[in-house]
Amino acid sequence: MNDVLYVNGPVQNGPFTIAERPGKAAGIRAAEALNTLLDVGPVPHLWNTVTLAGDLRHRDAPDRDTVGRQEREERAIAAKYAPGAAPAGGVLTDTSPVVAVLALEMTERLLLEGVLAVTPTAVHLCICCGHMTGAVAHACRACGHQGSRPRTRRLLVWDRSPDTPVLARDDFHAHRARPPGHLLTIAQNVPERLILSRTRDHGISLAPLGLDGLVLDPRVGVHIAVLAAAARSNAGQPVMTVTENAAANVAAYGALFRRHNGTRLRYALHGRIPYDDTTALQRLCEVHRVSPAQRHLFLTWFLPLCSLHIRAGITAAQLPALLKFWRRAHLTRPDTPGSDDLAELRRHVAAGDMRWVMDVRTLSHAIPENPPTHGFTKEPEGAT
Repeated sequence: MNDVLYVNGPVQNGPFTIAERPGKAAGIRAAEALNTLLDVGPVPHLWNTVTLAGDLRHRDAPDRDTVGRQEREERAIAAKYAPGAAPAGGVLTDTSPVVAVLALEMTERLLLEGVLAVTPTAVHLCICCGHMTGAVAHACRACGHQGSRPRTRRLLVWDRSPDTPVLARDDFHAHRARPPGHLLTIAQNVPERLILSRTRDHGISLAPLGLDGLVLDPRVGVHIAVLAAAARSNAGQPVMTVTENAAANVAAYGALFRRHNGTRLRYALHGRIPYDDTTALQRLCEVHRVSPAQRHLFLTWFLPLCSLHIRAGITAAQLPALLKFWRRAHLTRPDTPGSDDLAELRRHVAAGDMRWVMDVRTLSHAIPENPPTHGFTKEPEGAT
């Protein structure tokens, strides 16, 4: 069994392309770069398709009677990539058959163990469309109607005791790097009863558990998709590359779904990359004699890796210094890195120690010979 495998936190399949929003691919690109350094084979790109926004797009589509929701999601994902290109490891969504099978297996086990329960729960339903708005009355996000009615219905729930943590420091894969304290606090500030079933048009159906018309909460599904990707690669320690905001949103709902048959999922936090504020980069590249190939690697390889080290987010003001540093590392890249140097680099990568990214000598040994494209367009549009 492989040890560490980096997998991107599933990206929401919204109406955009990676060329338009290159930051959306930061987790994908970082994971692929780290896996390459670990000499791991191609890993699928993960996409989150169980979204209310996706439901609404499908309902409003003029071709909804001829194009099914699953096909619409597949088309939207394919459009993210450059024409004729696709990721070497393929794509995996949070509704793929292998994910659905694993989700039901894990959920049924937790039900048998008494950790989860299907129990009557008081919630509010929209009086117009019947969408479950939650435990507290508020406007319906599905149709916009302001009115809701209380109703008790059978739902999949996790009733945790107040002292049961939903997120701990060892849920993060990082050598000597402390997760933000406020992130741990946010994750803990969730209700003692978490509802794990939702009303969605698309998702992993809970009908086999007697919950007709309900699907598994997508915040659970994104974790199971990572576990499914790890199982495909026979990896025991999958690491989900994820932003701090995303981790705060999903961690509590994944607390029971980060372990399965000896596999342990952890998070690797990465910060935002200012792709929308790199207009001065072309002039900097000219001044420092950075070639187009080096510029491409800087944007699509180095910055995603750097975002795992600068987890608070890279700022536009930092780009000139980072570009100079990158150029120095590229100029000192050896023709053939030594085996000892590569072994040491891999130890850092496997441990989640990203400090090596800011060490010129170590970085020079990591730089790939050929610029990767990851199935996307050659260069972020925001970087032109």
